[in-house]
Amino acid sequence: MSSTKVYDINLLKRLFTYIKPYKRVFYGVLVAVVLLAGFTAARPKILQLAIDNNIATRTLEGFMPYILIMGAMLIGEVLCQYLFIFYSGFLGQNVVRDIRVKLFNHMIRFRMKYFDNSSVGVLITRAVTDMERIADVFGEGFFMIFRDFLIMMVLSIQMIFMDWELSLIVFFVMPIMVYSTRLFQKYMKLAFEEVRTEVSNLNSFVQERLTGMKILQLFTREDTEYIKFKKINERHKIGWLKTVWYNSIFFAVVEVLSSVTVGLVVWYGGNNAVLDQSTSLGELTAFIMMIPMLFRPLRQIADNFNTLQMGMVAANRVFKVLDTTSQIDDSGTMEIDALKGDLHFDKVRFSYVADEEVLKGISFDVKAGETVAIVGATGAGKSTIINLLNRFYDITDGTILVDNTNIKDITLASLRTQIAVVLQDVFLFADTIFSNITLNHPEITLEDVQQAAKDIGIHDFIMSLPNGYFYNVKERGVMLSSGQRQLISFLRAYVTNPSILVLDEATSSVDSYSEKLIQTATEKITQGRTSIIIAHRLATVKKADKIIVMDSGQIVEQGTHKELLKKENGYYKNLYEVQFLQKETA
Repeated sequence: MSSTKVYDINLLKRLFTYIKPYKRVFYGVLVAVVLLAGFTAARPKILQLAIDNNIATRTLEGFMPYILIMGAMLIGEVLCQYLFIFYSGFLGQNVVRDIRVKLFNHMIRFRMKYFDNSSVGVLITRAVTDMERIADVFGEGFFMIFRDFLIMMVLSIQMIFMDWELSLIVFFVMPIMVYSTRLFQKYMKLAFEEVRTEVSNLNSFVQERLTGMKILQLFTREDTEYIKFKKINERHKIGWLKTVWYNSIFFAVVEVLSSVTVGLVVWYGGNNAVLDQSTSLGELTAFIMMIPMLFRPLRQIADNFNTLQMGMVAANRVFKVLDTTSQIDDSGTMEIDALKGDLHFDKVRFSYVADEEVLKGISFDVKAGETVAIVGATGAGKSTIINLLNRFYDITDGTILVDNTNIKDITLASLRTQIAVVLQDVFLFADTIFSNITLNHPEITLEDVQQAAKDIGIHDFIMSLPNGYFYNVKERGVMLSSGQRQLISFLRAYVTNPSILVLDEATSSVDSYSEKLIQTATEKITQGRTSIIIAHRLATVKKADKIIVMDSGQIVEQGTHKELLKKENGYYKNLYEVQFLQKETA
């Protein structure tokens, strides 16, 4: 059950630490708020003096100064209102920009396990929608509430000095208003927490279905997913309707109480004005004017508390992500500019899930410049080796050495700079081919990319596309075939000149033309550097300096293609005959 606290002072303090770079703006807004409250509260007093001194006595002398003062105060009020609204919004957007940048910088350094267990849609909600709610804390929340409290305080003091008897009537109703507001805030906070949860669920659902639209349509699941979406959307609607329900009750209560208070003041003050003239006409008019001015801020405070609460709920969710410590330990101090490429795995164990080992104490060596193929059935642990080498995950036990140095002693950035990976499932951003190859690396020029493309034989393919290297491949590279995307990923790996190259099923599911280009590219980029190939195509396996055969997280065989084929009933020999020999004779 969610907390029913209207606000969390520690959370608010933490949020306000981001104001420090904008202290002048913050204090400027506070000054504008104070002046705005003063101008607003002074108008009834000026009106009272004008009525009592001039209108009631039918005297024109001295009437014009009241008009001029009222006009000047209105101009001041408009100016302060402008400064208040603009700079409170300016402050909110700057604070949100800083938090959003910090959040994004924090999230992109999470270990892969965090993303394995987290919804992308929820994280998008935190970085986008929740951030806008935080901006409202300043633009429509805190400063608005402070302004309204200040106006209420100034008006209350002014009422007491003007007529304490009429003030008692107003203040008699105030506790009922305050209690109603407090009750309203408590239930609205619960309702808003429910709304935020349903917004996250909605974002997550839509994001997943749009990303997997091809699968959804291939298996004709449109109607099923439509029904699921209706249910989720219905829960979202119900959550919002709760807030509408609470608002409709509260604002109706406020209007009734305000009207009753005005009626009581007119009745009692009118009697005093007629019977003993203890209340002047100006005072009665000022009170009638001040009651809505006093109650309206109270209603607005409740409304702005809704905004503040939504912002606080959003801030709490964002700070939970910021407080998540899911980064790979990057305590290594060694910076490396280049590697020879010697690899040593010593009794390496690893589990994605506790007590379910994926690698069971594997050991092997790769000499600098060697091309090593790793083969085995799906789930044998082949790709896990690559994840551990790049430190996307940390090993449970054992040691991984690069050039006789533990990879944990090397900084993450310098280690990953020396390792290039070409994956089976190539991800391309909605950008140009050039940007997807360089990933906006400032030191890689167009000339470097073009020369690299010529080296591995894919320059002509790129130039055949509209705008060549500046062809926009759209989201996830949908404008290219799988083979073309694979070629781009080869070039992306090659242009960084890595010391260690990893090809993870990089030649699967491509057409024959692309396969020839990929084979040419593979021969070129593996020359003179340590290469690990999660093998799929026969030609790549046969030419490897060493083949490591894995089964159920263990290495069962090692050797060259010819050596492994000589083993009677060998695992590799059986795999070759079943999976590869049939393709050669087809």
